[in-house]
Amino acid sequence: MTTTPIFKRVALIGFGLIGGSIARGARAQGLVGEIVTTARSEKTRARVAELGIVDQVVATNAEAVKDADLVILCIPVGACGPVAAEIAEYLKPGAIISDVGSVKGAVVKDMAPHLPDGVHFVPAHPVAGTEHSGPDSGFPELFINRWCILTPPEGTDPAATERLRAFWAGLGAKVEIMTPDHHDLVLAITSHLPHLIAYTIVGTADELAQVTESEVIKFSAGGFRDFTRIAASDPTMWRDVFLANKDAVLEMLGTFTEDLAKLTRAIRRGDGEALFDHFTRTRAIRRGIVEIGQDSAAPDFGRPHANLANKAE
Repeated sequence: MTTTPIFKRVALIGFGLIGGSIARGARAQGLVGEIVTTARSEKTRARVAELGIVDQVVATNAEAVKDADLVILCIPVGACGPVAAEIAEYLKPGAIISDVGSVKGAVVKDMAPHLPDGVHFVPAHPVAGTEHSGPDSGFPELFINRWCILTPPEGTDPAATERLRAFWAGLGAKVEIMTPDHHDLVLAITSHLPHLIAYTIVGTADELAQVTESEVIKFSAGGFRDFTRIAASDPTMWRDVFLANKDAVLEMLGTFTEDLAKLTRAIRRGDGEALFDHFTRTRAIRRGIVEIGQDSAAPDFGRPHANLANKAE
């Protein structure tokens, strides 16, 4: 546990999986003195108050950010611009404002024009999550050994970036700094395109008239189960992601379509060697992910992190 809080007062706008995990982790590690939050619906605010995780639950975004040293927008990327405009006049001079969205170029473009001088804007993307959402879904270990990418715009005070880096490191994350555009290109292939493929495959299975719903559920193998888990992610969040990062996603989708056409030709021609070579190369990537600790080689049933997430529900 940290002996001296990094921030005296942290405001979380939005309290779902990410916001709830930040609050739980920051409290457990002693990273903050006080946590204030708000959420869009009265029902969510009431549930957060019942959970007793934060010090205050307030009704408006303006109330939440008052006197906060750190403000984190834990909301869909499409809402970040309007919220930045709403809270701008209430931000404390010297405060750091950040977010948790998986698109950074659009967030910078939408938020930066509204933020006053003297406020430090350091966008962030914790590359961690589950398919669950809502105030009950968070757990303090979510960010441990996961990456958090900071994308400070040009001219950002390095001390503010370092302070936020220390905060995320205190939550257990490994922190990387890159430009917003480079972040969006990297995440288009590692996160956004896989989600698009998962949504498509699960949707296709649902539309197949010759396969009943019970058969899809009953005979789902590991691969399809993984796709359904990804495709269960929050629809609002992912709608906004694809609209906000459309250029990078379309670029990666074009490359993927070309590669898929090559595999289609190999299958049609019975080219086993081409298939074997491709599968060997992709298998090596999987092993690399396991070796650096970003996933487990254990069977998909009974993984420790899966059990931990279930306990948090």
